[in-house]
Amino acid sequence: MFDYFVLFAEMRTGSNFLETNLNALADVQCHGEAFNPNFIGYPKRTELMAITRAERDAAPEKLLSAIRSVPGTLNGFRYFHDHDARVFEPVIDDPRCAKIVLTRNPLDSFVSWKIAAQTGQWKLTDVKRRKEAITHFDPEEFARHLDATQAFQAKILNRLQVSGQSAFYLAYEDLREVDVLNGLAKWLGASDRLAKLDQSLKPQNPTAAVDRVDNPAEMEQALAKFDRFNLSRTPNFEPRRGPAVPNYVAAAKAPLLFMPIPGGPESEIENWLAALDGVSVDALQTGMNQKRLRQWMREHPTHRSFTVLRHPLARAHSVFCSAILSDGPLAEPKMREGLARQFKLKLPRGEPWATADEHRNAFSVFLDFARSNIAGQTALAPHPALCSQSNALTGFGEFALPDFVLREDELPRMSPILVELSGRDVGPKPPKPAEDEPFSLSQIYNADLEKKAAQIYRRDYLLFGFGSRR
Repeated sequence: MFDYFVLFAEMRTGSNFLETNLNALADVQCHGEAFNPNFIGYPKRTELMAITRAERDAAPEKLLSAIRSVPGTLNGFRYFHDHDARVFEPVIDDPRCAKIVLTRNPLDSFVSWKIAAQTGQWKLTDVKRRKEAITHFDPEEFARHLDATQAFQAKILNRLQVSGQSAFYLAYEDLREVDVLNGLAKWLGASDRLAKLDQSLKPQNPTAAVDRVDNPAEMEQALAKFDRFNLSRTPNFEPRRGPAVPNYVAAAKAPLLFMPIPGGPESEIENWLAALDGVSVDALQTGMNQKRLRQWMREHPTHRSFTVLRHPLARAHSVFCSAILSDGPLAEPKMREGLARQFKLKLPRGEPWATADEHRNAFSVFLDFARSNIAGQTALAPHPALCSQSNALTGFGEFALPDFVLREDELPRMSPILVELSGRDVGPKPPKPAEDEPFSLSQIYNADLEKKAAQIYRRDYLLFGFGSRR
């Protein structure tokens, strides 16, 4: 049994009609748009359940508790994507709250909303008083409407999945079937049933959307550009990453915080930060937890944070050289073992490969390994130095996004800005990327390697505007 319910919907999806029929059940009561920031419950109302709009705005949980606690009936409310955001979290995570999700073709709801706004007629009870209108279709406005509604639906679905809950889904077309609404009543735990639908509310725009706009040809042309099946989406199968705060590097004195992406120019930036304050690298602050980092931020109120992106192919090659071919501090013996066992790569012992061709072929196999590792198709857990840089930035966002997202090749122009922001008049020369050994990327580069990297790190190429490394 549920204690209360929420009806997730949007304007012009039929939520008024559904509410009217829910309220026709003896043991169910829906209280309108209880958390609409522009009114409380219904337009022109000043209070709901003896709680004023001002009281609700100050403490929305007070009204939520009142709705949840009404004895004898199952109470609920309608909630749209732009309603009080403070209510969403406690409601979506509460398994005692029944979730009803009502959807409608977004084009129909958009055109209907435009006409209602134009005529001022938001409900229709007498067909003779129906106000006819033709509206104008604005492609950009529709795109914003579509993005907002789809993002909200995706958010609801994700949170239900994470919390192991289910919802009762209804389409606009389902609202005319009394058996479906009685199925909803049964799911809610109501004892009453509808003998027939309450027909007091009438559909306001029963014609096709194309007949309700003054620019149908432009609308059809604009809609053709929308990717209905999201074919242009760049899929991301990587596991989510956390903010990795212990890896952040704070300058010894300057109010600068470096948020490194594994595989990037980490040591080069650390050396530059140390030179900025005239100290050794050991004097830099790292290994902080979130509490300590917040304390550092309070101690440096003018702080600026930054990260540095490296071209995806160059980054992968750098990781290959340091993790696979080197015995240095970044060496990854387990990764070497995985390459040899699963990808049959014969690695040299002691001495590096004698020719650039051998190095190139081995690096190509490493890219195959990287692709499989990111997708969780190897025995090794996805390695941070192989994840996409866009995924690393998303992880940063769980704590705080960097103020600056710099490109490695732009450091000569951008590092003086960091020096100025740190309060220094002059600073050290901009960091230079270290040359990979035993062969540099320029010595082995070809179009096939670039193609592989572009497939593995498609999001990075797209989102950050990386072009060919040639």
